[in-house]
Amino acid sequence: MKFKGYFLIFCVLLAGIYTASQGFLSYMTLALPVTSESIAPFLDTESVVKNEATTDKNDDKNNKDNSSSKKETVTSSKPASTDGQAIGVVTEKFISPYTANTKYNKVYVKNNIGTNINVSSLLQKKSSFKIQKNGKPQVLIMHTHTTESFMMEDRDYYTKDDAARSRDKNKNMIAVGNVFEQELTAAGIGVIHDTTVHDYPAYTGSYTRSAATVKADLKAYPSIKVVIDIHRDSITGNNKEKVRPVVKIDGKNAAQVMLVMGSQTGGITGYPNWKENLSFALKYQQKLEVAYPGLARALTLNSGKYNQNLTVGSILLEVGTEVNTLDEAKRGAKYAAKALVSLLNTMK
Repeated sequence: MKFKGYFLIFCVLLAGIYTASQGFLSYMTLALPVTSESIAPFLDTESVVKNEATTDKNDDKNNKDNSSSKKETVTSSKPASTDGQAIGVVTEKFISPYTANTKYNKVYVKNNIGTNINVSSLLQKKSSFKIQKNGKPQVLIMHTHTTESFMMEDRDYYTKDDAARSRDKNKNMIAVGNVFEQELTAAGIGVIHDTTVHDYPAYTGSYTRSAATVKADLKAYPSIKVVIDIHRDSITGNNKEKVRPVVKIDGKNAAQVMLVMGSQTGGITGYPNWKENLSFALKYQQKLEVAYPGLARALTLNSGKYNQNLTVGSILLEVGTEVNTLDEAKRGAKYAAKALVSLLNTMK
C-alpha cells in the first residue's frame, strides 16, 4: 500500500510539470513570434548574391573560382548589430600581390590551374593585333555585371541601405567604365563603351547575355582589338566583415584592381587563344606594377572562359569591392586606365 501511495503522488507531480511546461511554451510562442523581419539583420545577403554568381558562372561555363578570388579572410571581434543600423564592419586593407605563387619581373600571378606557366615567354610573345589611332574604335568596354556598385560614404561599417548593386549608372560599373573611356579617348584611342545591363532583372545568365553583346559589338565595329569586362570584387571575412582593398597613390586611397583570366584547362574547351589573352594580361599587369606599385593585386588565373574566348585581347578587370567608396573606385580606375594607355601605346 505504501508503494501504491508513492506511485500516485509521483503521477500527480508528473502531470503537474507537464501542464506547466505546455503553458510556458504557449506563452513563449505568443510573446516571441519568429518572423522573417526578426531574423533579417542576421541574413548575409552578399552570400546569397555570391551563390547566384556561382550558379551564373557555372551555367555559362565561365566559372570564377570563389575560393581564390573572393575569400581573403579577415577576422574581427566586433559583432553585427541588430538595431537596423550597422550590420557589419568594413576593414581597410592593402592586399599584397607579392605573396603570389608565381612571380617574375614585377608580374604576380595567383595560378589556380594546376599547370605551370612560363611568364617570361608570355611577356615576350608578340601580339597578333596592333592599336591604330585612326578614329576607329580599338577598345570595347562593357560590363557583364553592370549593376555592381560601391559605397557612397567613407565609413568603417555598412548598413542594410548600402546596396551591393544599383541600377543608377552614376553609382555602378558604368561610372567606372566612364573613367576608362575618358582616359583612352584623351590618349587618342577609339573606344566603344557599351552600357547594356546584363544582370538585371535576372542575375543568372549574365555571361550568356554579355556574350551576345560582345558579338554584336565586334560585328558592328570590326576594328575593335581589345575587350575589357569591368567588374568589382567582393571580399568577406568573419562576423559579417567586408574588406575594402586600397593602396595609397599621391596620398589618397585608390581601390586596388585585379585581373581575372581564364584558360583552357580543367576540362574547359573552346578557348584555344587563352595564352595570347594571358600574354596581353601579363603585360598589362607589369605596366600596372611599374607605374603604380601595389595598385594591382595578383592576377588570378583560373580554369574558365569569362567570354574571353570570343576574341584575342580580352581581359576581365575587377575594380575594388562593394565597400570601397565610389571615389576610390574611380581613382583606381583612372590609374588602371593610364597604365592601359601606356601598354596600348607600345602596340602600334
